[in-house]
Amino acid sequence: MLRARPNGWGHGLTAGAVAMLLMLAGCSSATTGRSASPTLDRKTTSPPTADAPRGVGGLAGLLPGMPAPLDSHDVYAADRPGRLSPVVRGFRSLVYVPNSKSNTVDVIDPRTYRIVGHFPVGGLPQHVVPSYDLKTLWVNNDTGNSLTPIDPRTGRPGPPVVVEDPYNLYFTPDGRFAMVMAERLRRIDFRDAHTMRLVRSMAVPCAGINHADFSADGRYFIASCEFSGQLIKVDTAAERLLGVLPLARASMPQDIKLSPDGRIFYVADMRTNGLWEIDGQTFRKTGFLPTGKGVHGLYVSRDSGYLYASNRGEGSISVISLATRRVVRKWVLPGGGSPDMGGVSADGKTLWLSGRYDGVVYAIDTTTGRLLARIKVGAGPHGLCVYPQPGRYSLGHTGVFR
Repeated sequence: MLRARPNGWGHGLTAGAVAMLLMLAGCSSATTGRSASPTLDRKTTSPPTADAPRGVGGLAGLLPGMPAPLDSHDVYAADRPGRLSPVVRGFRSLVYVPNSKSNTVDVIDPRTYRIVGHFPVGGLPQHVVPSYDLKTLWVNNDTGNSLTPIDPRTGRPGPPVVVEDPYNLYFTPDGRFAMVMAERLRRIDFRDAHTMRLVRSMAVPCAGINHADFSADGRYFIASCEFSGQLIKVDTAAERLLGVLPLARASMPQDIKLSPDGRIFYVADMRTNGLWEIDGQTFRKTGFLPTGKGVHGLYVSRDSGYLYASNRGEGSISVISLATRRVVRKWVLPGGGSPDMGGVSADGKTLWLSGRYDGVVYAIDTTTGRLLARIKVGAGPHGLCVYPQPGRYSLGHTGVFR
């Protein structure tokens, strides 16, 4: 985040307040208390939901209209190296970098590590997001209240589309709606996935709604509320709040990523310096995995074996085995840095991350962890997008493909 952060948002809710939240999806109550370390409080503010089967195997329970997973044990089976959709095979491989403080986008050729394009966009561009149908990239101009479309065939921008407060952008797994994370307005706007026409808005009972991921069957999603240290669970089809889960009192949750088997949601918490493990079905905390200071972005390797976690506050990347749920190595950037958001190259060999506070982009070898390049870009680079990537459709953010 680059905007000012509101003070005084608490994380503890009374049972009565929770009941009111679930009925009205209103605002959360405030408190000033904070704990010094994360705890595994297994209480959730709503009963476990029974509307979605565990894991990837329950194909009969898929969200209507959602493509079935290619592998009943791996939601990322379509994301293997070089497995490009016919839609994107002719697109030039590029890295699109939104510079939040410069109000520009830089375009990098990943083969030469050189900037080959540069253009202005609206105020405070936060992320570059692939559309559900893979045909468009959307620049989220947060304070500019607009989305700038990029044609990935040419790498060139088109006329902006008016959209309120687009901090981040996701797409429902059936491809019907774009979900604008209107962080400042404290709501999720469901828009037509192609025209971006507003269909309806859903108020959220927390502060700082910004990142999300969907269950394996697409029937619900879990989203992070950065400023109030909470997660929310939402029924995708009904657009209805299913629960609110407070994390630790000092929490500041960021990126969210579903495990390949669909059982665990990993939530990066930049205040507690690790990943919460959340059982999506019961919506309860089941574990906490320390990674590094200021952990922020989460990216799955092309073989679904590892999770890369960028530790923005210490200039490192933690590599987590998704089989053992343990950190198996840590890559430290030479001379430090501020690795933030990004993605993995189509061949899986390079991890691309923005250097949020250093005005650079990092290219990192995923076999050795060696820094391949440090590329100077505009001020405040944030949610860069490596494109194209393997996958049949996009769920949004900087590239969540299934």
